Amino acid sequence: MRILLLTAGSRGDVEPFLALARRAAADGHEVRLGVTREFLDQVGAAGIDVAPLDGDYSALVAAQGVSPLAALRSYRSTVAPMLAAILRSAARAAIAHRPDVIVYHPKVLSARLAAARLDVPHVLAEIVPTLTPTREFPAAGVVARDLGPLNRWTYAATRAAGAALAGPLRDVRAELGLPRRGALPDPALSLVPVSPALLPRPADWPATTVLTGAWAAAGDPPAPDPELDAFLAAGDVVQAGFGSMASGDAEARGRAVVDAVRRSGRRALVVTGWGGLAAVAGPGVLVRRAVHHATVLPRCAAAVHHGGAGTVHAVVRAGLPSVTVPFLADQPFWGALLERRGLGSAPLPARGLAADRLAARLDALPGPGAVRAVAAAMAGEDGCGEALRALARLG
Repeated sequence: MRILLLTAGSRGDVEPFLALARRAAADGHEVRLGVTREFLDQVGAAGIDVAPLDGDYSALVAAQGVSPLAALRSYRSTVAPMLAAILRSAARAAIAHRPDVIVYHPKVLSARLAAARLDVPHVLAEIVPTLTPTREFPAAGVVARDLGPLNRWTYAATRAAGAALAGPLRDVRAELGLPRRGALPDPALSLVPVSPALLPRPADWPATTVLTGAWAAAGDPPAPDPELDAFLAAGDVVQAGFGSMASGDAEARGRAVVDAVRRSGRRALVVTGWGGLAAVAGPGVLVRRAVHHATVLPRCAAAVHHGGAGTVHAVVRAGLPSVTVPFLADQPFWGALLERRGLGSAPLPARGLAADRLAARLDALPGPGAVRAVAAAMAGEDGCGEALRALARLG
């Protein structure tokens, strides 16, 4: 099967697709992965055929952070042109590859246009549960609190998010020779790469929405460098990192995190990511820009993180209790879920991050029993395999 995967965003948006691409290639499929410029080398190094998409989210975040207000201020001058360029280049990548199926991130809305032009099925990868309505929980990123019978209504907000790109999408339609308006075929499937051990499948989801389990890379993780290995070997390590959440005063945030970890009697591995956290190495503190989750997390005692979907899965898979420090989007949803399941302490919103508050939450972390039980269930899942089996059923 010729499979085209298209994604855009941060590390958490790309790494699941890269894991799926590697599994598809290993299973004998002809696969190509479209990513923006900052991830081209990573995909190429993994031996995957790569299609470059026009855009660079890391540069955008470095320039303006992740503040929704900053994004609104620069929407017309910076954000909208980049999104339009991603849509155009993704459609062109699809036409060039002529796949049997297109699997795409919700940000890459032009994928369904290219699929219509090629008359092939398209499959939506619902990285977080935001698009398929259910009564069982609200759309991640809209509200974190269960609204009961009103939960289904929260999904209208996420389905309408693409309206801002109506103009660029009409341009892509014209470029592809499609009518500028009119209905398009629905996705043949929606694949949700979330662990059912973490979030059970809602009973009211349609059969076309498949909860696959997380898309995680298989095989042995890389060994840590000697300094990192020695730091982890000394024990009592809390990994702290906020991924792509570059916002506000990173140094003040880093001081609060390090102080809180020290008050808890532990040592801090600070992962600076795209710039949302900064710290100075010293006694009991090691700083890295990035680490491999599967290498490091199983050797830690706890984690402090922003609550992104990929990080949540990695932390729970490693059997760690955690404190989430949500910034925006779906992060409060995952933080609330971890607390509700007994897998973490109460979330601490980023705007309220202070050493005393974080130290209290580290002291209130649940015991490892519940996390280890979920981790054991997750270990038996094969998210990439389940996704490929679902694609194979399309014929």
